[in-house]
Amino acid sequence: MTLWFHLQCAAYKRPEPLLQTLEEATEIIPDRESVEALARRTLLHRRLPRIDGAERAPSGVAKCRHCREPIERGTWRIRLVFFEEGMFNAGGFVHTRCKEVYFETPDILEHVLHFTPNLTEDERNELRESLHTG
Repeated sequence: MTLWFHLQCAAYKRPEPLLQTLEEATEIIPDRESVEALARRTLLHRRLPRIDGAERAPSGVAKCRHCREPIERGTWRIRLVFFEEGMFNAGGFVHTRCKEVYFETPDILEHVLHFTPNLTEDERNELRESLHTG
């Protein structure tokens, strides 16, 4: 099966195969250095490829994958996906306050914003604040 990704999305979601492909590529690849650097940063933390954006919890039913506590309605949560058998499958959510322990790095803003493109500027600022304060 062939899967297609934007280069930047591949760097976020499938960094290892992307780096292997870049090593073997003979074509000129636009912005190759920054894509390769992004993939290498993503590889440093095994759970970063799971990030699939953020959203406000529509209810208080979902539980955080890290602390197992309910995610309060209306609060920001980070969506997770797992790549299994050639597909991305929903993997639950993480509180913004649990991000550093779960992802093993506080530096996830770029990943989260990349996969949450339809936010207004106010929502982006609120999300930044939530990720900053936890």
